[in-house]
Amino acid sequence: MINRKKMIEETLDPKDWEEMRAIGHLMMDDMIDYLKDIKDKPVWKPIPEETKTFLKEELPEYGMNAKEIYAQFKTHILPYNKGNIHPRFWAWVQGTGTPMGVFGDFLASAMNPNVTIGEQSPMYVDQEVVNWCKQMMHFPESASGILLSGGSMANTTALIVARNHMIAFSRKEGMQGLALKPVMYCSSETHSCIAKAAEVIGVGTEGLRKISVNADYTINLESLEQTIRDDISKGYNPFCLVGNAGTVNTGAIDDLKALKLLCEKYDLWFHIDGAFGALAKLTDQYKEKLKPIEEADSVAFDLHKWMYMPYEVGCVLIRNKEAHRNAFSFAPNYLMTHEGGLASGPDSFNNFGIELSRGFKALKVWMSIKEQGIKKYAEQIEKNIQQAEYLTDLVNENNTLELLAPTSLNIVCFRFVNSDKTKEELNQLNKDIVMKLQVSGIASPSSTILGGNYAIRVAITNHRSITSDFDLLINETIKLGNSLL
Repeated sequence: MINRKKMIEETLDPKDWEEMRAIGHLMMDDMIDYLKDIKDKPVWKPIPEETKTFLKEELPEYGMNAKEIYAQFKTHILPYNKGNIHPRFWAWVQGTGTPMGVFGDFLASAMNPNVTIGEQSPMYVDQEVVNWCKQMMHFPESASGILLSGGSMANTTALIVARNHMIAFSRKEGMQGLALKPVMYCSSETHSCIAKAAEVIGVGTEGLRKISVNADYTINLESLEQTIRDDISKGYNPFCLVGNAGTVNTGAIDDLKALKLLCEKYDLWFHIDGAFGALAKLTDQYKEKLKPIEEADSVAFDLHKWMYMPYEVGCVLIRNKEAHRNAFSFAPNYLMTHEGGLASGPDSFNNFGIELSRGFKALKVWMSIKEQGIKKYAEQIEKNIQQAEYLTDLVNENNTLELLAPTSLNIVCFRFVNSDKTKEELNQLNKDIVMKLQVSGIASPSSTILGGNYAIRVAITNHRSITSDFDLLINETIKLGNSLL
């Protein structure tokens, strides 16, 4: 029998709540100042060896004072952030976050709910945010959806639904022993997460047909249809086609209307990877071009990209709610629901995805959209598109720079050129320019390879960027190029 006198009664809560309150206020004040003055700081700084050594310390056996922990954070962690909250960060496609989003994450962490099951307010907030996402994409009210960590999980979730709905008994029997081998289609410019998803759902990378692209990096429709016909004639089972609403390399938008017609012709599930580009549907400039999203079977997009939410939050919408639920629903005894009490409430989210543990990521979205309104977000997206057009003009106006792809949406790919240099030398020169821009803290573009050429890639999903930031980027690029010559 346990001796009650020897039982541990201590908790992990602070012994002095007022001391914790003071350190919390200090953190909040510091982070507000950090965000307010971020434009005056370098975009990125190399991490010193001292910090790397510090961050290899052994597992702490005993605790330390909160103030000292925070001091270590300010010394070794805060100064060496990636930089995507800075106005001149355009590497990859990453959002910038907002103060209200930060507060939303703080409040969600303080509440600390598992938003999967139960009669609790976060379940209803999550549902409301998904409904707002359906309204953004003009999906029917009867559709379903779920918030996830990002585009990779959103795309994978959609393709699991596609497989389970389009291939009979695949959920129960897997892909073993199928009479016809399933295949799916996307362009060679499609994000790598689609290939990973093909592996996850059992199709394999060999079952994913990567179709060639046109000069504008959109999928080649003739090659696509011929490949589908060839697969059918060889005894394969085409079941899904992935279209791009903004490729990761260049922002290219596939002919989504034509892809939808092909899906109807060959009975394919039509999924759209709209990781960032789908949100351009909110603008007047792109709402018609992206209108076919409304007819897709599923669409994936990230709110932490072009909706500027703090990481991490993505969304997938599924037109057929029954197909979505049938792909994941599972009811073990420990997840029983009741007609009342805590175990009542909305349909459990584990019936619509893999996760049983889900943070309250919907709160920062809910608070941010309420703070700004969807029209303000549309204006910011439109601003980034205009900034990409402005940057394109700056490139075209300078004979030492060359545009390497048509500018679509918010991505500009260019390079510094010199007629005396070989292709290989120019590739190295532009690589050096990118690294020096980053190391100097001036700006953070990223890079890609287009047609064998190293491209300086500027992806603009940044609400803090202003026109002068792009003037500085071009001026510094030319200055660095000339100095490296």
